[in-house]
Amino acid sequence: MLPYPQIDPVAISLGPLKIHWYGLMYVVGIGTVWYLCKRRTQQPGFPWTAPQVEDLIFYAALGLVIGGRLGYILFYNFPAFLADPAMLFRVWEGGMAFHGGLLGAFAGMFLFARRNGAGFFQVTDFIGPYVPIGLFAGRIGNFINGELWGAPTGLPWGMVFPGAGPEPRHPSQLYEAGLEGVALFLALRWFGRKSPPTPAMSGMFLLLYGLFRFAVEFVRMPDAQLGYLAFGWLTMGQILSTPMIVLGIALLAWAYRKPAREGATA
Repeated sequence: MLPYPQIDPVAISLGPLKIHWYGLMYVVGIGTVWYLCKRRTQQPGFPWTAPQVEDLIFYAALGLVIGGRLGYILFYNFPAFLADPAMLFRVWEGGMAFHGGLLGAFAGMFLFARRNGAGFFQVTDFIGPYVPIGLFAGRIGNFINGELWGAPTGLPWGMVFPGAGPEPRHPSQLYEAGLEGVALFLALRWFGRKSPPTPAMSGMFLLLYGLFRFAVEFVRMPDAQLGYLAFGWLTMGQILSTPMIVLGIALLAWAYRKPAREGATA
């Protein structure tokens, strides 16, 4: 068994003002993506200016935060919201959902595409390879918070999380950081070297994230207010990841069939 590192979730405390590590991880993730995307504008022939890319990151980040909060309420805690609608605004109590954040980010990217005369998948293909950086930072934030822990395990790297009982558990936050963050980043970077057609990069992101998240859910405890939804193992995270897998496969198939159709038309 590995000891769980007792890190204070509050990184900075200035009187009544408390800045949590989880919030800082959002800043680190979004800031790093902003920096790397802005660097791309220096490449010859890049279609957008640096201010345009800054607008893109702003729209996507705003959609991520709003969508993440709304997604948590709708997907994971809707009955509690109906009983207490004000909980939507009590963000300091926690509660963000990746799938809702993804939909919100898509909305922000769609708005950017409309305002700048760009194709939607041109935008998602551009930003997709950088998203795993933010995912990695977010999962590290979950680990520091001691939340979203895994099921009990007898494996030597199990950890006893505060508030989760005496049993060693899977550090599922680190599994997700490794898969959704490191592995997904490296896979998309390798895939991008092959100059994939639009919207293959978006399809690969959806497919791999969906598969990684679906797999980790088998060893991650479901939200207490939901539990397992069917068969003693199916979670809300798996239900929400399934459309991502299907859409990812569809986008990849469409991307690689387009040249054949265009050639036939010509």
